Amino acid sequence: MGIITSLLVLSFLVFFHEFGHFLMARFFGVRVEVFSIGFGKALFRKKIGQTEYLISAIPLGGYVQMKGQNDLDPTFKNEDDDSYNTKKPWQRIFILLAGPFANIFLAFLLYILVGVLGIEKLAPTVGKVIKDSPAFQANLQKDDKILEIDNHKIKIWNDIGTIIKSSPNEILSVKIERNGKVLTKNLTPKISDSENMFREKIKKKMIGIAPSGERVLLQYSFFGSFSYAYHETIFATTMIVQSIKKLISGAVPADQLGGVFSIVDYTSKAASLGIVPLLVFTALLSVNLGVLNLLPIPALDGGHIIFNLYEMIAKKPPNEDIMYKLTIFGWILLLSLMFFGLYNDIVRFFSS
Repeated sequence: MGIITSLLVLSFLVFFHEFGHFLMARFFGVRVEVFSIGFGKALFRKKIGQTEYLISAIPLGGYVQMKGQNDLDPTFKNEDDDSYNTKKPWQRIFILLAGPFANIFLAFLLYILVGVLGIEKLAPTVGKVIKDSPAFQANLQKDDKILEIDNHKIKIWNDIGTIIKSSPNEILSVKIERNGKVLTKNLTPKISDSENMFREKIKKKMIGIAPSGERVLLQYSFFGSFSYAYHETIFATTMIVQSIKKLISGAVPADQLGGVFSIVDYTSKAASLGIVPLLVFTALLSVNLGVLNLLPIPALDGGHIIFNLYEMIAKKPPNEDIMYKLTIFGWILLLSLMFFGLYNDIVRFFSS
């Protein structure tokens, strides 16, 4: 069941990505010859207008084949008016950007749905107070509920760390609820050793409390969910960009890179937890697909954007021989990364 769910999620994300390219191509008058979900042998095909729609045997991607474009041979040209080649470089860039943008926009829509349905988050209830910490010295106790910090409302546990980090005040005013009574405590955060989401050692302002594990349903009105969706989309995009930078720099070990088995595994786990966790993971995966396609690798949208930017600046197309060699290198790099991710998945499977 997990495999079927994963394939449906991936196919849905790829469809949205390619649909973005399709719409922008048609907007600029480019003929789309093939719209395929998946690669390899066609299991289903239907021609509507000038476009042939395919569902192919390998459901791990997809593509839009525009007239005058060949990803395997970037030197291929077609000079007809409805060809991709005859469009201005800025028009081609918009067509290329439309796929990644569609994925990020899809994530935004999914987060709106999540906001309306409601998502469970850790409640701001104290489960443990570390001895001799600022919270201990201010007499915070187990089961205290954090209501406000420096007049900022606290809805979920994550709000506590965010407000402590951003507060310019040396002494924090913390409003808590204890046994039905509201109390105010003043405390001074201490700089302590911690880890970020990438398991890097960092210094962080902390007050010395841990969550109880109690959860609260965070739910928004339809219009209120737009703000939630915007911030979640920005957070997910930023996190994925940082992850890529840290992988390239070596700050995050290369063995953390996952492949298709990891995607199937995480999708299955998210689906087992319910529709909302599955929607959240699908949104994150959609942002991931959008950002990765913007990498300046010749076989990806980002690589083609670089070629077109060069043409805009230099007022001439890139050298065909160089383009061809760079594209071949891009495909080799992509396939190598895919196999490396698959290798990591296999190692993790047998080690566990």
